[in-house]
Amino acid sequence: MALSATFITPSPSSSNLYTKFRKPFLSHSVYLLKPFKIRASTTLDYSNVSSSDKSSPLKTSNWQWKFKDNLINIYYEEHVKESSEPSQNILMMPTISDVSTVEEWRLVAEDIAQRSGSVNYRTTIVDWPGLGYSDRPKIDYNADVLEKFLVDFINSPNGPVKQPDNDLVIIGGGHAASIVVRAAKKGLVKPKAIAAVAPTWSGPLPIVFGRDSSMETRYGLLRGTLKAPAVGWMVYNMLVSNENAIQSQYKSHVYANPDNVTPAIVESRYALTKRQGARYLPAAFLTGLLDPVTSREEFLQLFADLEGKIPVFVVSTKGSPKRSKAEMEALNGAKGVCKFVEVPGALFPQEEYPALVAEELYQFLQQYFSPVA
Repeated sequence: MALSATFITPSPSSSNLYTKFRKPFLSHSVYLLKPFKIRASTTLDYSNVSSSDKSSPLKTSNWQWKFKDNLINIYYEEHVKESSEPSQNILMMPTISDVSTVEEWRLVAEDIAQRSGSVNYRTTIVDWPGLGYSDRPKIDYNADVLEKFLVDFINSPNGPVKQPDNDLVIIGGGHAASIVVRAAKKGLVKPKAIAAVAPTWSGPLPIVFGRDSSMETRYGLLRGTLKAPAVGWMVYNMLVSNENAIQSQYKSHVYANPDNVTPAIVESRYALTKRQGARYLPAAFLTGLLDPVTSREEFLQLFADLEGKIPVFVVSTKGSPKRSKAEMEALNGAKGVCKFVEVPGALFPQEEYPALVAEELYQFLQQYFSPVA
């Protein structure tokens, strides 16, 4: 999310946390000197691009993920065209943000599933634990936890996408793309191909302020405050869970075109912030605990290690915030990236311009997976 706030960190002799909130800035910057000003970035945007009149049959369900002592209900949905022919499975992972949801991929999933061609595509979209319509337990979220979820969801014998030889294409946005690539690098998942849409690797605060010990202390303070029983909800409501903040961030950097941000989008995302446990994972995302790597060098190495093993397609955007765009552009021509394109949009092109993103993804799928005549 993108909202400006000032946190004044307490002295060692004081246990009080003072907060001062301002109207959100319309830029991707964050300011943090002595006062702790934050501007949470990377949220969702929605699409206003039309999709086909014929929707693919939609199946919604829940899958139960066991993590330590928790049984967590995971929401997912499937889009598939009715056909007697076997289908190629595609898994779509939503961009990780404070209002992440399967909805960001829905029009793209419908579009690809309805295409007529030599291959039938079955698309599955799943909400991360702690986000969207999945359960949001109070656990210590970090990149390793989300990676474990991804691996378990794909490899579980009773999972929704389980198939022989991991014959699966995985598409992810933002941090989700980087977590998928990291899991593939480790050999924990073995997809047939990966598409990284507007990939990112650094949370809103670390990408601006870095990770020295002083900043890590402040991040920990903010994280603890957001997770606290009473004050946590108060701070979360001012920072994240209010319609003005959501609308401002969508218009400033989540969408490339502010006119594409509709009241319905804002209302939908606002409703997600009111779900039980909504603040726990965003507290980790904002402060960098969900970052799969800690530097551009590590980011590029993730992709390089897949060279010659798994085709990786990168979709960058023309209107991303400056810092995020620099990381995407670093992948242009990078080792391990077999194809790189740029489309209109900002941090959520799949939602703002779903028809364009679906077309690019479909062309990639056709190029690599259509039967040779």
